[in-house]
Amino acid sequence: MLTELLELEAFDLSIIIVRAPEMAHINQSFLQHEGSTDVITFDYAETGTRNTQHATRSLHGELFICINDAIAQAREFRTTWQSELARYVIHGVLHLRGYDDIRAADRRKMKREETRLLQEITRLFPLKELGRRPRLAP
Repeated sequence: MLTELLELEAFDLSIIIVRAPEMAHINQSFLQHEGSTDVITFDYAETGTRNTQHATRSLHGELFICINDAIAQAREFRTTWQSELARYVIHGVLHLRGYDDIRAADRRKMKREETRLLQEITRLFPLKELGRRPRLAP
């Protein structure tokens, strides 16, 4: 799906799902931010190969996704944790394509593309099929 929806020629993408304590550790260690977060993206593309016009034809990176945040935000936004996970993957991939969400205008643009891609993926694959809500140890 990545190749078709994002018009990619190639990608090398790792997706690692972690619990909140591990995400907080990664967030502190690499970004010097306190606490957990929903997704952290590491871009390993060679310098200068990423196009700021969102036309990158290949991806090389890692996404760390927090399952605890997905479950909590799914409750808050009245959706499924599966949909939240898919949204986090899309969000991370968009960062790898050069999208940014620091400025409000860029964040709106990124959110529109994120929502468009999530709708397309949901149309192609029923996300509820990913499984039941995972059981997490306290």
